[in-house]
Amino acid sequence: MKKVLVIDDSATMRRIVKNVVKKLLPDVDLDEAEDGQVAVEKLREAEKTKPFDVILCDINMPNMNGFEVLQYIKKQNEMTGDYEDLYKVMITTEGGKAEVIKALKLGANQYIVKPFTPQVLKEKLSLVL
Repeated sequence: MKKVLVIDDSATMRRIVKNVVKKLLPDVDLDEAEDGQVAVEKLREAEKTKPFDVILCDINMPNMNGFEVLQYIKKQNEMTGDYEDLYKVMITTEGGKAEVIKALKLGANQYIVKPFTPQVLKEKLSLVL
């Protein structure tokens, strides 16, 4: 069973993304975080039991944004290799070339601009799930 973490400060967007993922993968283990700080805590905790396979992460969030989450994951992976197999999908309203390049340089595997269709998410996730 795949384990997915949805990270977005909007409860509505978390619900939408989770519903799409559930339709695509009925047996997925879904969790959510309302910002990057909570996400990092959940990632750390999951490393002790069953690590997440995928994160679906917004960029614009309070406390810790999506770029900072990617930086944390990249740094930890370089030091410990903990997140080597973590598939990182950014889902954001930030569609500029600079943001996409920054996310990819920080280790994002995929980039989806909001609003998106379930088909787009399915295509991005089919590569890993």
